[in-house]
Amino acid sequence: MLSKKAKYAIKALVKLAKEYKKGPILISEISEQERIPKKFLEAILLELKNAGILNSRKGKGGGYYLLKSPDEVILSNVIRLFDGPLALQPCVSLNYYEKCDECISEEICGIRSVIKEVHAGMLNVLDSNSLQDIIEREEGLRKKK
Repeated sequence: MLSKKAKYAIKALVKLAKEYKKGPILISEISEQERIPKKFLEAILLELKNAGILNSRKGKGGGYYLLKSPDEVILSNVIRLFDGPLALQPCVSLNYYEKCDECISEEICGIRSVIKEVHAGMLNVLDSNSLQDIIEREEGLRKKK
């Protein structure tokens, strides 16, 4: 399950992506418009800044802004930053692989086979979607309404 922290990070990033190249946005504006508690948002934005996704400017006209274009910020990377491995089981994880202690043979493990298929499908979706894709989906959904 996606943690609240990861979801709030994505929401804040989408807000910043919509304002890309228009200048920094205040934390209070993001917090209010996206309904994210301000103190929680401050910690999230700091993590995103430390990860090289955002930067900030102090003083008048200050706030946070994207360092990368919206199409370069991939969902799987943001989720991993806050939630760690995307795999349901460590034996199918690409970045955090661990052999299951109780497993006799990974090659013939039916559970691993199913989880591996789920993992591949999830990665396919998360690796191929960026902040820009979320913005475009939102626009498409608004048009359908």
